[in-house]
Amino acid sequence: MKFPPSFLDEIRARLPLSEVVGQSVRLKKEGREWRGLSPFNAEKTPSFFVNDQKGFYYDFSAGKNGDHFNFVMETQGVSFPEAVERLAAMAGLPMPVASPEAAAAERRRATALEALEMAAEFFERQLRSPTGAKARAYLAERGLGAEARDGFRLGYSPVEKFALRDYLAGKGCPAETMIEAGLLTHGPDIAVPYDFFRDRLMFPISDRSGRVIAFGGRALAKDIQPKYKNSAETPLFHKGSNLYNLHRARKAAHERGTVVAVEGYVDVIAMSLAGFPHVVAGLGTALTPDQCELLWKMAEEPILCFDGDRAGRKAAFRALETALPLIAPGRSLRFALLPEGQDPDDLARAGGAEAIGKVLEAAKPLVEMLFLREAEAQPLDTPERRAGLERRLREAAGQIRDESLRRHYLDDLRARLNDLFGRTRQPSEGFRRGAPRDAARRAPLAASSTLLQSSLFAARREASAPRENLILALLVNHPGLLVRHAEDVARLEFAGAAGERLRDALLGLAEPDHTSHDLRERLAARGFGAQIDALARDATLSTLWCVRPDAHENDADEVLRQALALHHKQRALNRELRQAETRLAEEPSEANFAVLADIRAQLSALEGVEATIEGFGASSGREDKSV
Repeated sequence: MKFPPSFLDEIRARLPLSEVVGQSVRLKKEGREWRGLSPFNAEKTPSFFVNDQKGFYYDFSAGKNGDHFNFVMETQGVSFPEAVERLAAMAGLPMPVASPEAAAAERRRATALEALEMAAEFFERQLRSPTGAKARAYLAERGLGAEARDGFRLGYSPVEKFALRDYLAGKGCPAETMIEAGLLTHGPDIAVPYDFFRDRLMFPISDRSGRVIAFGGRALAKDIQPKYKNSAETPLFHKGSNLYNLHRARKAAHERGTVVAVEGYVDVIAMSLAGFPHVVAGLGTALTPDQCELLWKMAEEPILCFDGDRAGRKAAFRALETALPLIAPGRSLRFALLPEGQDPDDLARAGGAEAIGKVLEAAKPLVEMLFLREAEAQPLDTPERRAGLERRLREAAGQIRDESLRRHYLDDLRARLNDLFGRTRQPSEGFRRGAPRDAARRAPLAASSTLLQSSLFAARREASAPRENLILALLVNHPGLLVRHAEDVARLEFAGAAGERLRDALLGLAEPDHTSHDLRERLAARGFGAQIDALARDATLSTLWCVRPDAHENDADEVLRQALALHHKQRALNRELRQAETRLAEEPSEANFAVLADIRAQLSALEGVEATIEGFGASSGREDKSV
């Protein structure tokens, strides 16, 4: 059976290749790829890679590569039709029925694609002709010249009612095909179908493969409404399931490790020309779940960039509401808010790449935007309104389906509430209900006042922050250690969310051939520039030569091993300490007191132990004479 190309494309779009391969190969994330042992050869060192962005696998030990269908055929010993059937079942797609009607529909689809491509060429020629002078003048006012026109295939639809229809008819394209492609306005009360776009600057909209499937048009006359309009829904085009510039941005997003979504087509073009090619835009709708999935296929934490005015904030909050039930570990969003009164195009022209980079670097995590939305919803000047805020935050976090992530959100929101209200006590029991594991240790102790005032219960700060900074600085300056210690680093518990976010970003960018400079640039592009600079300015770290990028990696590795061991031990002891406190509060016995004292003594001893750095680096800064 011959399968329609559109059906095969839909399978690839719905199924990440790593999900298909992961059913038979144990994969581990390395940078933006997945790595595992070859399914074709027995090997001890993994040489099998899966790239979801490209939809391809590479097996260097067996010399094999291919896509979803090749993998299933090779590993399961089935034919191509059988592979398609199995993958369609995984994707939840019904198999196409071989029938004259289906074949005719596929022919119509192919013909409509041809009509759309001819229309794009027609609009491009019109923009270059004297007829397009007004559209070229508008582009010039926006700072967009020949590079923008040619790179994004911009065009112009003439004022005449039948200009495109007559051109396509002259190429042998029937009116029915033009209608199916969304190029003509038609209806029961329209005797003669006419051009859907007239006197508009034209933006071709392409699918993942770069084929034109629709258009966006910007009115050039001031009294024409709507100012922007897109092609109507067609068998080829569903605006809630597509993104403008998707086919160009995919490769750039893979290289940058992130993708940026803006609101307008001109914003996309301006930012791309300013050095940010990993930019896409919605198609006149609020962010949809399908568009979220497209973004997450390109990056774990896409950045949504909105205008800084009230409308921009409302759009950001709507996007947050759409994404909240869909987020999971490795699937979230960040929000960049532009200065008041500016859109990305304005910012690109006024401040260039540096101004755009600063805005993207300051992008806020989703949890911060959620808290901002609810805190701004109404005044908080009464106990009832403050309780209402707690309730709304709890209900919002309840939309998160992943249990672990939902618990972390509740913890984070609780901390933000305490900061907002200037209190150290815990919020109401109703808000704490989201984190039952923590409830016991956060309940008031029932031990005597004398015992509570002893050094065992004195206020303390876990001495892990300096060591966390040491670990992060070592990883930033010595990227090879990321690959070597990925599992240990992934298991680290950090005292603050900022450290965890940087750790997760480092793991997502881990590649054996990265230099420290490469890694810093990619981290800065993902919004971690300020945090990296803070590490570089840390007075304690600046005295440790082993942290510096020019230190020998073996020396840095030894220090990292010791720091990791100390960190894991301290976190484990602190967990035991909290449990011992709870037991002593519930039952103030001599035995429980002795356990608590012993754990506290171990912590005191541990705090005096630091990674030994003297004696390392004999090879640093010297030529290696070994053979």
